[in-house]
Amino acid sequence: MRTQRVSDMTIEELKTFVTQIVDEKLHRVPEDDRTVEEVLAAMDQIRWTPPPDAKTTSEMIREDRDQ
Repeated sequence: MRTQRVSDMTIEELKTFVTQIVDEKLHRVPEDDRTVEEVLAAMDQIRWTPPPDAKTTSEMIREDRDQ
């Protein structure tokens, strides 16, 4: 296969090239057969909630700025 520069491609050649690359990447991703509800439940399980007495982001930035 010869090396081809993107600047030498037509729009159609570039579209075909990009489509091929995207298709290759999509085929490498394992199929996820979970339902939407299962995905949302998993997201809820891994979400971190700071403790009630934790500083807000704004407070931390102000504190850092004032030092």
